[in-house]
Amino acid sequence: MDFAVLHQEPFESLNPNGRVPVIEDPNTGITLFESGAIIEYLLDNYDKSNTLHSASTPTKYLESQWLHFQTSGQGPYFGQRAWFVFYHPEKNLTSVLDRYGNEIKRVIGVVDNHLKKTKGQWLVGEKASYADLAWVPWFWLLPAIMGDGWEKEWQSSYPEAWAWYQRLQERPAVKSAFEARQKAMGQ
Repeated sequence: MDFAVLHQEPFESLNPNGRVPVIEDPNTGITLFESGAIIEYLLDNYDKSNTLHSASTPTKYLESQWLHFQTSGQGPYFGQRAWFVFYHPEKNLTSVLDRYGNEIKRVIGVVDNHLKKTKGQWLVGEKASYADLAWVPWFWLLPAIMGDGWEKEWQSSYPEAWAWYQRLQERPAVKSAFEARQKAMGQ
């Protein structure tokens, strides 16, 4: 969506923060903004068979902690880097780009260290869950916001996180979402 549209009616009635995402669920009449709240709502209302989440303790809360880390760590740092790369009028901001680039690396390093320590394929347990999938859309932006050579650096410096991301990319729903995103962007 065009940024200008996000800061005017009728969109601001859906999200007073003037950002995406927002969902309007015609089945329940609820309108929600903020990624984490939307994900939790969708799981509670539409994943009744617990395909993408666990309903039992401690797994339920371990998944939740990774969602909160994604929304408080990955989202803001990746988003700020994207803002300064794509939209900020001043382009000679090396210290700013370094700041957010280093935070992106730190966040990916946290994931990498966790996967190394647990020797797991996924962030929590033996199957992919929303805790893993929530990370995917921001990862799609990394080549554009981190520049040439980023994927090689990610692969060599954070091999467990790289392998995890590759597993996520192989999921049919992730492939389908990526293709839809590319089509929507005219690519």
